[in-house]
Amino acid sequence: MDIKSTAFQEGEMIPRKYTCDDINISPPLEWCSVPQAVKGFAIICDDPDAPSGTFVHWVYYDIPANVTNLAEGIKPEKMPAGGGKHGINDFHKTGYGGPCPPAGTHRYYFKLYALDEDTGLGPGAGKQQLLNTMKGHILAQSELMGKYKR
Repeated sequence: MDIKSTAFQEGEMIPRKYTCDDINISPPLEWCSVPQAVKGFAIICDDPDAPSGTFVHWVYYDIPANVTNLAEGIKPEKMPAGGGKHGINDFHKTGYGGPCPPAGTHRYYFKLYALDEDTGLGPGAGKQQLLNTMKGHILAQSELMGKYKR
C-alpha cells in the first residue's frame, strides 16, 4: 500500500496553507495497492519532534473501504460527509490541526492503516485508543512524511 499527496512529496516541505500559519486545512491524500480484504482505513498524523513528545495532529478512522483519496479540506466534523469518524487531536479539537511548530523544522507523518474491520469506536477517540482498537486488525500500513518550519 502506498500513500501520497499532490500537495507535497515524501520528505518535502508541507505548503503553508495546510498549517496553522494559514487556512489550516487538511492536505489532499491518495493511496493505492490496497489489500483485497480491507474493510476500512484509518489515518493518524503526528509530529515526533514536538518539545513535549509526539504531538497528534489528526485522528481519522472508519474511512470506508471504497475510499482511496481524500480531497483537501476535510471538514472537522465528528462524522465528515465522505464517511469515517474524526477523533480528537492534541489541540483538543475534532479533525485536522495542521503543523504549528514552536520553532525549527519538524517532521509530520501521515500514517495510513488498512483494516480488516471497522473499529467500532464512536467519534472522538484519541490516538492511543484507536491504536489499541486496531491491534490485530491491520492488513497493511504506509506513511508519508512532510516537513514544516517556522
